[in-house]
Amino acid sequence: MSQAMDIERWNLDCEFNNTDHHTELNGWDNLIVRRGQLFTISLYLRSGKYQSGVSSLNCVVETGPNPSDQYGTRAAFALSAKIDKSRWSAAVVSPPGDMVALSICSPPDAPIGRYTLTLGESGQFKFILLFNPWCPGDTVYMDDEKNLNEYVLSQDGIIFQGTHQKPFPTPWNFGQFEPDILDACITVLDMNPKYLKNPGKDCSGRRNPVYVCRVLSAMVNCNDDKGVLLGRWTNNYDGGVSPLSWRGSVKILQDWCFNSCQPVRYGQCWVFAAVACTVARALGIPCRVITNYLSAHDTNSNLVIEQYIDENGDYSKSRDMIWNYHCWVENWMTRPDLKPGFDGWQASDPTPQEKSEGVYCCGPIPVRAIKSGELTFKYDAPFVFAEVNADVIAFRRNKDGTQNRITHAAMVGQKISTKSVGNNAREDITHLYKYPEGSAEEREAFQKANHQNKLLRQQENQGLHLAVKVSSEMKKGCDFDVFALVTNNTSSEKKCRLVFGSRAMSYNGNIGKSCGFKDLLNVELSPGAERRIPLRLNYSKYAGALTGDNLIRLTALLIDHTANEVMLGVRNIVLEEPQITVRIIGEPKENRKLTAEVTLKNPLPESLEGCCFSIEGANLTGGHAITERLSSTVGPGEDAKAKICFTPTHFGLRMLVVSFDSNKLCHVKGYRNVIIGK
Repeated sequence: MSQAMDIERWNLDCEFNNTDHHTELNGWDNLIVRRGQLFTISLYLRSGKYQSGVSSLNCVVETGPNPSDQYGTRAAFALSAKIDKSRWSAAVVSPPGDMVALSICSPPDAPIGRYTLTLGESGQFKFILLFNPWCPGDTVYMDDEKNLNEYVLSQDGIIFQGTHQKPFPTPWNFGQFEPDILDACITVLDMNPKYLKNPGKDCSGRRNPVYVCRVLSAMVNCNDDKGVLLGRWTNNYDGGVSPLSWRGSVKILQDWCFNSCQPVRYGQCWVFAAVACTVARALGIPCRVITNYLSAHDTNSNLVIEQYIDENGDYSKSRDMIWNYHCWVENWMTRPDLKPGFDGWQASDPTPQEKSEGVYCCGPIPVRAIKSGELTFKYDAPFVFAEVNADVIAFRRNKDGTQNRITHAAMVGQKISTKSVGNNAREDITHLYKYPEGSAEEREAFQKANHQNKLLRQQENQGLHLAVKVSSEMKKGCDFDVFALVTNNTSSEKKCRLVFGSRAMSYNGNIGKSCGFKDLLNVELSPGAERRIPLRLNYSKYAGALTGDNLIRLTALLIDHTANEVMLGVRNIVLEEPQITVRIIGEPKENRKLTAEVTLKNPLPESLEGCCFSIEGANLTGGHAITERLSSTVGPGEDAKAKICFTPTHFGLRMLVVSFDSNKLCHVKGYRNVIIGK
């Protein structure tokens, strides 16, 4: 006859279990484990000893506000002779005695989230269950330890910005193991409208990473719900902070959670993507941030971006845009809901651009589906396909109302980039999204996508040729030249008009104020001749026009009067910010105070006022930023310098993110990797 164990107390052994489940950086105050993997707790009996085959214990595990067997959010199970990893099970793994080591295991497809485990009549305890990319039975399983360290455990990262000709790295503190972040990430799930409408069904859906990633895509923006971030793409950030000010996800998630889930102001694509990456990694889904240069925003799903330009080379406003770059995330998982061959990285975009099933979200869609043109798959394949593959057609609108097709070699989806595994270099993953431009495979993929227009790739002009060239150094604060290069490869003389202009632009393609303009009515070229026409960009002119993105669009419009043809040359340039140098003073060890000496040389021909440095880093600065303000102005060519103290809390390789702000030079970022010893 069985006898129920009379438990007096228990020890959840959080230090051992969390370390074994790769959650030790969340701390040891709470039990945080991964599904499909056993954890062991110690039970201390009030009376009697555990006897195999005689002692019994009934366990009930529950998640969500309305747990039920129907939704798989409740399970009752008794002691087994051994652990069964296909379902909730428990087994004693210690010899008979008044202390019992009880191993418990969840199935690898259990819903993730907050759980309560009831032990017979003795009481209950709470724990958190996460996805387990170390478990072969989990749909997020990833079998490479280096990839797991990068895409799940790494709290530091690099997001690529700039232009496709000149990508530049921006450091980011994902901070998924920082204090309160895991609670905030689960709260993101609990605030989604599907949960509020039917919490039992939503919690059941949390067994599926496809479902969870789709929820995150909708909840990182606040357009339809009480999501995390409010987007803004203007230069007016009243009531919040510029998206360029953020150094990491930690403060964003903390502020959202501590302020009753009111949206944090403001985000743009890389911020949305970075926060989504933090939440995914915190929940155990391998994730990385992607940058797509010259990213198309196709609003009418025809896979064509039509651009209209006036006689001065200025672009007309259009809903269809080509962003200088756009960021989204990829999550790693299998797709049993699709036909075989589409497991692996899945693209998901939390930036609110177009609605999907009535909600501002996008994905997840297999990257392989985008490459092969499989646009019937869930979710949002046509939109992502257009971002990397849409055709671009340009027209010149004349004053008399007519318009001319422009010879234009624009291509979208260039240098698709992410951070390399194990280092801060850029990995080019364009080949994962598309076949080489103009290749037979690319053509076949386009036909499979049911594209109704012929591909209009331009061959190099064998007659008159136009290109935009730039200087080797284009540093913010300096004057420099850019060039329109016109070549006459024909056997006849050419008489042309050249309109060469420059305008500040935002990374999402919005065009701003002029930075310089030149209109040459009579450009004559003899057969075989080449002319290099400079346009001077003066700091005094572009300083007041630049947005925080430091981007300028160069547009050259060449009108060939003899052949009645129009050619367009476009190039986006990014001005280089000064570098921040970081020197670490002291021996880097756990719980030992260090000093970061940070320095920036003022590159501008004017003084900087209101200067301040800020530092932030996972397990370095206590989950918040540390700021040091300078009391004096910094003249042209002078150094801004500060010393900032911080105390690391964990050993290992860490990234210290540094930013500099002033009245004339803002949002300058740098970083320094620091190896913290035990």
